[in-house]
Amino acid sequence: MLLSIQHVSLPIEDPLLKFLIELIIILCIPLLLNKIKVPHLLGLIIAGAVIGPNGFNVLARDSSIVVTGTTGLLYIMFLAGLEIDMGDFKKNKWKSITFSLYTFIVPFVLGLIGGYYILHFSILTTVLFASLFSSHTLIVYPMVSKLGIAKKIAVNITVGGTMITDVLSLVVLAVVVGMSQGDVGTSFWVKLSVSMLVFALVVLLVFPIIARWFFKNVEDKISQYIFVIVMIYLAALLAELAGIEAIIGAFFAGLALNRLIPHTSSLMNRVEFVGNAIFIPFFLISVGMLIDFNAFIQSWETLGVAGVMLIASIGGKYVAAILTKKTFRFTDDEGRLIFGMSAASAAATLASVMVGYNIILSENEAGEPIRLLNEHVLNGSILLILISCTISSFVSMASAQRIADEDKEETAAGAGDEEEKILLAVNHEHTVEKMVNLGLLIKNHANKDRLFALNVINEDKSESSAKNAEKLLGQAVNMAAAADVVLNPITRHDNDVVAGINNVIKEQNITDLIIGLEEEKGFSTSFIYNLYNGYLRNKQINVIVYNAVQPISTIKKYAVLIPANAEHEPGFFHSLLRVWNIGKNSGAKMSFYANEKTTQILKSISKKANIEAVFNTVDNWQEAQNAACSLEQDEGLILLMANRGMHSYVSRMQEVPELLNNNLNNNNYIVIYPFSQLDDTVSEKRSVSNLDDFADIGHIISRIFK
Repeated sequence: MLLSIQHVSLPIEDPLLKFLIELIIILCIPLLLNKIKVPHLLGLIIAGAVIGPNGFNVLARDSSIVVTGTTGLLYIMFLAGLEIDMGDFKKNKWKSITFSLYTFIVPFVLGLIGGYYILHFSILTTVLFASLFSSHTLIVYPMVSKLGIAKKIAVNITVGGTMITDVLSLVVLAVVVGMSQGDVGTSFWVKLSVSMLVFALVVLLVFPIIARWFFKNVEDKISQYIFVIVMIYLAALLAELAGIEAIIGAFFAGLALNRLIPHTSSLMNRVEFVGNAIFIPFFLISVGMLIDFNAFIQSWETLGVAGVMLIASIGGKYVAAILTKKTFRFTDDEGRLIFGMSAASAAATLASVMVGYNIILSENEAGEPIRLLNEHVLNGSILLILISCTISSFVSMASAQRIADEDKEETAAGAGDEEEKILLAVNHEHTVEKMVNLGLLIKNHANKDRLFALNVINEDKSESSAKNAEKLLGQAVNMAAAADVVLNPITRHDNDVVAGINNVIKEQNITDLIIGLEEEKGFSTSFIYNLYNGYLRNKQINVIVYNAVQPISTIKKYAVLIPANAEHEPGFFHSLLRVWNIGKNSGAKMSFYANEKTTQILKSISKKANIEAVFNTVDNWQEAQNAACSLEQDEGLILLMANRGMHSYVSRMQEVPELLNNNLNNNNYIVIYPFSQLDDTVSEKRSVSNLDDFADIGHIISRIFK
């Protein structure tokens, strides 16, 4: 059927054709620009300018473009808050504050000078004009995150500083608007302060409570994703009601859900995938549609204003990045990355300009409106967006790529020799998802295809079947795939389940075995027998027993019990790395209980590989057990155990299964049995029997968590 006239008239109004054109741009631009090493976000902005109302007018910047573009902008800020490492953020909060002061004050001062002395604006207009350059938009954050360096300190403090600078800039906007309307007084400041405080408390305290309840009670994956979108928009709406910009609300929503969406989870993968595939590209196209090149041809004054804006914004951000680099002794690439990420002006700048442009102070003799910010500033801001995003893209990606390449070289030289292989023994449908999620949390970041799931079929005893094995393993494979991890399914026929698992351990050179406890059964007599007379006979692997009564992402805090002399076990540091991965990937707080000697080792590791942890010194095993019995709701237990004959074994460990059954039926717990000896073929990096070698292991751990 031929297209009707309305399909080809410009701007195109047919929704199907509009969406198709936008999708073709999103598909083709990255494919074309990747070949010539040009950041595709720049291409999307330029494409938006070409097809927009100021270009060939193919598409209008109507409500559909604005809605999807706004979602993309909120998504960028949400991801920045969601992916920020809270442990590192708290550790480096003063660095973030220092950077935010540099990157706010320097461009602001340059803007004041340019606006008042060069452009001769009024005091009120000059202050608002100067505030335009202090904020910045993390437009390149998704691309930097893809390179795997989102946890680098330079990225961390830039993200943290963004929140502070944007808030300060928008506060300046609120004050200037209030002054222009003549209503700035004590009541104004009280109202603004109280509303911002209430907003922050509601989002950071109430949102996590709601989200934890939702994730514990709703297992449907689609509903969980929709819930996340609702939280983003609700936080954005609350921010606007509080008198600040919606993007700050989205960032706070990311902080609120940070600990509830593990970075290795399937939900995190869905959030990133949809944002990077649809919403964020739509935002970039919508930004490009604002660009009007005719404005610069028609008015030299616009070019002059734009020149001042470019010098104040980009020059100010460059000076701020240099000051930050010098203050904290960052490398050249880290300094350039900070400059690149903070150079882009888009969201807050455009919001402030539009607010100032829409405020009419009076009229001139000809009856024309005198605006707080005139059309020259509006058009200059569009050029600023284009040029700043261009510089931000090239500088950020070049420096980020060099940092990522350097990390890969270091990892290959040090920690890359260990072939981690994790085996999940799946026998019951209700434990499959819980075990896969634990496997995703404890694995190393680089391990994308060395997870295994095993179901042993013993038809003589009616234990599983080929059909049941296919169902369980299929679920496990799909859950891992949702997190972009390849899980290898294994079906084995054997007369004995324990023997079948042990044989697969030997055949596949497994390093870690995860066994899930059945609901309400806990450590049954038969399981204890199989554990001590079967699984623990494999002295070259870590055995991890997992009891899950709620999703692992909803655990706020773990009590980690470590027996005396555990550091002398060959598998101690390998087991401790699993504990560290849980803390790092879930964001849960770790409360360690160990003797003085072990605590010092833990603190040393904490300095190299930061997690949010507290260290409690206990004198005996009984004190540690008492801590385990005092867990509250949404708290879990991680217990390092030992088999008879190991350095850290104490007789009271025989009471642990009964203690767990009687006291922790309503809590998650993980019991880890470190391997007790090494095979000659196993890499020495899996063991430290001599504490003098600890510094090397600490270095390896720190590199794994970069």
